[in-house]
Amino acid sequence: MKSSNRSNRVPPGMQQQMFNDSGKHLRHSNMPLAARVRPEKIENIYGHDGLLDESGPLSYFIRSNGNQSLILWGPPGSGKTTLANIVSSATTAHFVTLSAVTNNLADLRQEITYAKERIAAGGLRTILFIDELHRFNRSQQDGLLPHVEAGTITMIGATTENPSFHVVAPLLSRCRVFQLTSLNEEAIIQILCDAIENEMGLNNAVSVNEDALVLIAISAAGDARVALNTLEASVGIATGDSDENNHDVVTKQHVEFALHDPVLRYDRKGDYHFDTISAFIKSLRFSDPDSALYWLARMLEAGEDPQFISRRLIIFASEDIGLADPSALNMAITSQQAAYFVGMPEARIILAEITVYFALAKKSNSTYEAYNRALSDVEQTRNDDVPMHLRNAPTSLMKELGYGVGYKNPHSNDLNEQNTLSNRPEKIAKNKYYFQKKNDQLDSEGID
Repeated sequence: MKSSNRSNRVPPGMQQQMFNDSGKHLRHSNMPLAARVRPEKIENIYGHDGLLDESGPLSYFIRSNGNQSLILWGPPGSGKTTLANIVSSATTAHFVTLSAVTNNLADLRQEITYAKERIAAGGLRTILFIDELHRFNRSQQDGLLPHVEAGTITMIGATTENPSFHVVAPLLSRCRVFQLTSLNEEAIIQILCDAIENEMGLNNAVSVNEDALVLIAISAAGDARVALNTLEASVGIATGDSDENNHDVVTKQHVEFALHDPVLRYDRKGDYHFDTISAFIKSLRFSDPDSALYWLARMLEAGEDPQFISRRLIIFASEDIGLADPSALNMAITSQQAAYFVGMPEARIILAEITVYFALAKKSNSTYEAYNRALSDVEQTRNDDVPMHLRNAPTSLMKELGYGVGYKNPHSNDLNEQNTLSNRPEKIAKNKYYFQKKNDQLDSEGID
């Protein structure tokens, strides 16, 4: 496959300054393939055209000499560390790398001290790259604030987690956030082809069949590192299976053996967790049982807790099915108890059954909307006293003060006797919250 030409991304006259081979001596044959073939030039980055094209925001950042702190947010293997290294070579600043997994606050303070000394010695700016930024706790992130604000350091943070939830707001407000997406299969195949040709990679010593490349790209699920690791494992398995040029030949069967039982990309608390359950619920809401079953299988096979899914189904029964099928709530609770009782893997059958039923059930969110309308009055109107006729009067003093006066118990009064008193404060007494929808299983006297 042809690789795209991106040399127009590099500002005129800066090719030699931005990209050089100074990092090559750090690479050796014992390193994993993914580390040996890490791109050093921006034109060898695939899959992020919107960010890296000539008019892209990250290209502009490079042309401006990287003067603003930034956060690279994206899934594993999308190129965050690679981009940070390329940015470092594109600027005249001193580049330092820390990892929130292995470095602590003391290391951070030391690097900031060094950064101040560089400025004092000659004004050399420091770019501090922090990998896994989300793993720094609040105090560590707060410790960065004054130094980012003062320009002592320019921070580049890399994170797989949503910065809105995992980076403190003051630090987030001082950074530009660039979101990287999972790489598509075409980009993965281009990366694999480069690795096969790269002299630090496989150096054209092996041949890889096209269907093998496609399988690796599909199984990698957008993660370039996983793809390169799979390629390296497949090459090891294929050793001895040579062609007429005495090159080892990697076939689809070698890749299948290397993959064996691929790990699904998922997390129990992060974005994949919330995005997947959101897709599951929305598929149910669209009455799409096939899509709902797909997302259910994705969650369960990746190790999601069946009880978490059951809890969301219970919520769905009330929020989205509601009065269109009042029995749905009982079914959701029954399925939760059954799934808990039998456990996995059989629990998936129970959850699949309730998933299909809920997807095909009539839907009504009338009670959900009714509550929100009532909530709006609670939040936006004065906290008026409970009307006197609705108050309990357990003592003679309270009766003398008028508590309970005028209240008519509907069980002990003639059904035709009208209660002329409102059951709400006077200012909102006429506001209507519940509006019956066509699927609500109600008649004039209540639920059928």
